[in-house]
Amino acid sequence: MKVALTGATGRVGHAIAAHLVAQGHQVTTLGRSALPGMAHVTWDLSQPPPDLTGQDALVHAAFAHVAGKYRGGEGDDPATFRALNLDGTLRLFQQARDVDVGRILFLSSRAVFDGYPAGTALPDGLPARADSLYGQLKAEAEAWLAAQTGLATASLRATGVYGPGAPGQPHKWADLFAGYAKGRTPPPRVGSEVHAGDLAAAVDLLLSAPAAALAPATFNVSDILLDQHDLLAAYADLTGITHPLPPRADPSQVSVMACDRLRALGWQPRGLAGLRPAIADLIA
Repeated sequence: MKVALTGATGRVGHAIAAHLVAQGHQVTTLGRSALPGMAHVTWDLSQPPPDLTGQDALVHAAFAHVAGKYRGGEGDDPATFRALNLDGTLRLFQQARDVDVGRILFLSSRAVFDGYPAGTALPDGLPARADSLYGQLKAEAEAWLAAQTGLATASLRATGVYGPGAPGQPHKWADLFAGYAKGRTPPPRVGSEVHAGDLAAAVDLLLSAPAAALAPATFNVSDILLDQHDLLAAYADLTGITHPLPPRADPSQVSVMACDRLRALGWQPRGLAGLRPAIADLIA
């Protein structure tokens, strides 16, 4: 399949690119920087969309934000944040639709659920209720896609994503591990996570699934409920560090996403059993 991919130099987009190429797809990256061995078109969200004629699918994982932030990523310029991440996204989707790209996948976020009370169960298809500009823009882009008829679309509502950083970038836990190694004990925290490789596998699955399987358009993407106590315990065991661990956090305050739609299509993320090997890879 010929796949146009935005955001391929980010942590998530890079994992998607690598996975799709490994599975035999012909990937063209759309962004500021090329990746070795892949076709590339220089583009960003502020520009008119590139010509997507001949592409079988578009996977949109690009997002413009203040460095290190998604929620709150608008900084002090919400108007530009909206113009890039909603207007730019919709222009890209419209171009893909107009040249008959058959399938559009959008990397959304669990932030579309942030307006629900803490501890709310989050099944597939739950209506969006965002309380940040980031979540609102993701939800609006989802809604535009879902309204398209005669076009196979899906939005992946992804939770926190862990795994290797993109080339030249640290992984998401680099500062946490470095601080703990120096003897700093972080405060309690628990949250949901999915490995970037498992998110990439979900993208690949939705590229190949029958179009009818994509309705009704949104898919939760989450895997493990991870307490920072357990994360650092695994890190400590692998490194021989013996600093105090943070207390456990209250898991009842986490809104856990069910991923029944993806699992029904055969998605099998690595679970807690895959966490320790993943941490070992990050240390290496």
